[in-house]
Amino acid sequence: MAACALRRGLLSTVSKYNKKHTHRVLGLIDGYEAFRPRVQCRACGLPGAVQPKRFMSSRCRPEGKILETVGMFEAVKQHGKYETGQLFLHSVFGYRGIVLFPWHARLYDRDITPPMTESKPEPPGAHGSKEVKGKTHTYYQVLIDTRDCPHISQRSQTEAVTFLANHDDSRALYAIPGLDYVSHEDILPYNSAEQIPIQHELFERFLMHNPAKTPPFTSRDTLKAWQEKNHPWLELSDVHRETTENIRVTVIPFYMGMREAQNSHVYWWRYCIRLENMGSEVVQLRERHWRIFSLSGTLETVRGRGVVGREPVLSKEQPAFQYSSHVSLQAPSGHMWGTFRIERTDGSHFDVRIPPFSLESNKEDKAPPAGYTF
Repeated sequence: MAACALRRGLLSTVSKYNKKHTHRVLGLIDGYEAFRPRVQCRACGLPGAVQPKRFMSSRCRPEGKILETVGMFEAVKQHGKYETGQLFLHSVFGYRGIVLFPWHARLYDRDITPPMTESKPEPPGAHGSKEVKGKTHTYYQVLIDTRDCPHISQRSQTEAVTFLANHDDSRALYAIPGLDYVSHEDILPYNSAEQIPIQHELFERFLMHNPAKTPPFTSRDTLKAWQEKNHPWLELSDVHRETTENIRVTVIPFYMGMREAQNSHVYWWRYCIRLENMGSEVVQLRERHWRIFSLSGTLETVRGRGVVGREPVLSKEQPAFQYSSHVSLQAPSGHMWGTFRIERTDGSHFDVRIPPFSLESNKEDKAPPAGYTF
């Protein structure tokens, strides 16, 4: 017990020092962070001896891979935003990435009871009648390290950012692999001494090493030109969030542009959805049920098994799943809402609400992007 008392005093002193002065070493095994958590003392419950252990589930570990240091953790920003060139580890999916530029979105969180001002009204026929206040929130356009893509492909799509192709086929899409959107709280910042710390075909086209800056990577003119050219189809403006029985659903819609097909206008949107298990119970997504309302007056119902061909399991070890899909309307605006059918381990089911969100087209519909050739 004397040792426990001494350990308690030392940890109290060290933790106060750590908050102000120390950075943690960040190591990765093929894209997964390696922490060194401490084993608890049975007598006092405080950390004791150190044993190496990875952050992600051990069943994901490839055989024969060695732990290597890739950088040093930096302090997480509680206020302000991260700058272009900030290296980070994704706090949910574990991949390495780098910030290209920020977006300022309106977050409509249905888990927060708002005052009656600055609220989004419910679409016709949507579940519930609660109005939701929008709050400004920072998101980032980022590049994903291609070395980590194989390890996250079962939990998050790595080709989720898509565009309408520039030819006559109104349904043709193309994707930019390794491009993602992350929220401010998803970022665990770190620094690295490497001049090319992220492997991605666009890294050296978009960024240059500049040791005089902090972070030491600055944007090239090609990044600025690409951002300006594709702004209408990259822009993230509204984020919608709702939690049902510890399952949180976040939806981000993106307008993709308009095409002419069979003498009519077809408007396209991409929407990104993240499901997160905020509890400890293991559950599995089994079915989806969508309601899609168009300004033209049509109401479509879509039911099906799983999402994007999968029925993901959400557990404490792998609590999140993220995917993107598309919808088209023959009207410049509409709404979507629905539910996911979730199954517990005992076979029982419950429905998780998908927060209603608007599908809005840009007022000045310009030509779609032509890709990232320079």
